[in-house]
Amino acid sequence: MHRILFSLLLLLSLLQAEETLASWNDGRSKNSVITYVTSVTDPKSPDFIPAVDRIAVFDNDGTLWSEQPAYFQLFFAMDRVKSLAPQHPEWKTTQPFKAVLEDDMKALMAGGTKGLLEMVVATHTGMTDEEFDAIVIEWINRAKHPRFDRLYKDLVYQPMLELLTYLRANGFKTFIVSGGGIDFMRPFVSEVYGIPSEQIVGSMIEVAYENKQIVRRPKLVSLDDGDVKPVNIHYHIGKHPVASFGNSDGDFAMMEYTEANKKYKTLQLYVHHTDEKREWAYDRKSHIGKFDKGLDYANEHNWTVVDMKEDWKVVYPFELEK
Repeated sequence: MHRILFSLLLLLSLLQAEETLASWNDGRSKNSVITYVTSVTDPKSPDFIPAVDRIAVFDNDGTLWSEQPAYFQLFFAMDRVKSLAPQHPEWKTTQPFKAVLEDDMKALMAGGTKGLLEMVVATHTGMTDEEFDAIVIEWINRAKHPRFDRLYKDLVYQPMLELLTYLRANGFKTFIVSGGGIDFMRPFVSEVYGIPSEQIVGSMIEVAYENKQIVRRPKLVSLDDGDVKPVNIHYHIGKHPVASFGNSDGDFAMMEYTEANKKYKTLQLYVHHTDEKREWAYDRKSHIGKFDKGLDYANEHNWTVVDMKEDWKVVYPFELEK
C-alpha cells in the first residue's frame, strides 16, 4: 500500500515540478532531482530527512553562472588593475599587471595561479569591507561580458535558479561553496540567487578589526577549492550536506564528502557544459572548470550529470525574453 501511495505522491510531485522546473526538459536529470526531493521530504518515506538537516551546497562558477572565457572575478580584478594603474607606475613593467594593462590574456594566464592570486590580492585589499562592497556593486551593475554584451550577473543559469527555488520550497537550506571570493560574492549574490550572505562560503582574504571597521589586508587566508571545500563546509556550515551541485574536478571533494553522508540519502549533480552555441562546450582539457576525474566517477557511481545541451530548454533568463 505504501508503495502505491509513494508512487501517487511522486506522480503528483512530477506534475507540480513540471511548472516549477519549467526550463528543464523531461528526462533522467530532471527526474532524478524530483524523485530525490520527493523521497526525502515525505515523512512516511524510509529516506525522509528532517528539514533541519536538508543542507544543499552549490558551487558558483560554472554551476550557477558561466565561467568562460575566464572567471568573472578575474575580469573584475583586471578592471581594478586598470583603474588603479595610475597609482602604480611599476605595474607597467611588472607581471601579471603588465599583461593586464596590455590586454595580453596569454601572458596573464602563463603566470599561472600564483600570478592571478597576486593580482587578486593587490586589487581586493587596502580598503574597508564597506568600501569593497561598494566597488563590487558598482562593477556588477555596470561591467558587461565580452561575448554576450550583458551584465555578468545576467549570465546565471535559469534552470539552476529554478532548482534553487524548488529546493527551498521543499525545506532545503541552500548554500554557495565557491572558489570565488566570499567578499566578492556577498554584495550581490542574495539579489541574484536569493541566498543570504551568511550562507555563502568562499575564498577568503585576511581581515582585521581597526578603528571600529573591518579592514582588508593583502594576504590570502583560504582558497576554497578542491579538498578545502569540505573543510570550509565544516567550519562555516557545521553540518554534513545531503545534496551537492558542481561542474568540475574542483568540486569533486565537496560532492564526494556529501556522498559519504552515512545518515541520509544523498544527491550529487554535475553540470556538464556541452552547449557551444548557447554557452560553451568543455570538460577534460579545459583551462577553466576541468571536468575529468569527476566525470568518470559520476558515470561510474550513478551521479546525476546534466547535459546542458539536451537537458535545458534555455540557459540564461534573458532567453525567456525572446
